[in-house]
Amino acid sequence: MFPKFRKLLVRVFAEMRWYTVVLALLFYGVTSWLLLFFAGEQALTQPVDFIYWLVVTGSTVGYGDLSPTTTSGKYIVSIYIIPLGLSIFGLVLGRIAAWVSEQWQKGARGLKSLDVENHILVLGWNGPRTIRLLELLIRERSSIEDNPDIVLCVRANITNPLPDQVEFVKVTTFSNDVDMDKACIANAGVVIMDNPEDDLTMTTALYCSQRNPEAQMIAYFNDESLVGLLQKHCPNVECTPSVAVEMLAKSAFDPGSSVLHHDLLDVNLGQAQYSLRIPDDVPPLKVEGIFQALKSNYQATLIGMARGNDKLKIQVNPDLDTTLYSGDKIYYIAHQRINKVRWQQFVEANNV
Repeated sequence: MFPKFRKLLVRVFAEMRWYTVVLALLFYGVTSWLLLFFAGEQALTQPVDFIYWLVVTGSTVGYGDLSPTTTSGKYIVSIYIIPLGLSIFGLVLGRIAAWVSEQWQKGARGLKSLDVENHILVLGWNGPRTIRLLELLIRERSSIEDNPDIVLCVRANITNPLPDQVEFVKVTTFSNDVDMDKACIANAGVVIMDNPEDDLTMTTALYCSQRNPEAQMIAYFNDESLVGLLQKHCPNVECTPSVAVEMLAKSAFDPGSSVLHHDLLDVNLGQAQYSLRIPDDVPPLKVEGIFQALKSNYQATLIGMARGNDKLKIQVNPDLDTTLYSGDKIYYIAHQRINKVRWQQFVEANNV
């Protein structure tokens, strides 16, 4: 019988389940109390004092304010309670450490389901380019008040490249409801799709538009010919084709053009491009007044506008007499993002 009992104990404690820890604690507590009770340790068997003393003794802290007084009680403590308490205490700490490590590993490998909303969801993995994208998003996030979560969702067999700054989810496909619910696709505020294959980006964009039609969606394509095809089915997706060739041609006739455009996109160097939505309580404004107010009060330059009902149609260098309304968006160049806008200055500039 003893070998069978030993095998049972080895199997139970090797699994290290939570119920194993609870059973061990109950067994340790009950047997310790019974032994002390029969030894005549009245002070140590009072409910509150017993729990306090057992935790202090079993963890080897040993304050010394309570201790056994009988000879049999001292033998029980030295031979049974302290040795077994050390084992139980190590078992509990080991189980807690294993659970914490397991949870961390799940997060690093992207195996946990997230609980976020209005987050920025990046779908796809392109190695250093994706890391650069995440770093730029993190820097841009620091300049706004909302501070949304950033979630990286990939199919590649990698771990979280920035575990202390972004959330991470690993999926088998970008068009599976169970997988994408782990990344809270239905609650995302912004969805960025950047995959090595354009056909994967296409199917991902179609799926995401169906799951979350209210989100701002951005898709990157290597082949610009696919942009028109996607926008026929998903007009709300902002498609970003590669512009490297265009920059080469532009710089050939206008030297410095590529440096200029890089400067406008880099949040760490010189002037950068930002956008601003006109609040609902602001009366209609002329472009001329907005231009003057931006330059006079914020050292910013107006470069474009978009109507509130069509944010993907940008009008660059609008006429000065163009009227903008609440909900419309303006695009400007400035040294940093304008977070606290005093719209009364724009109204006054229009009344001059």
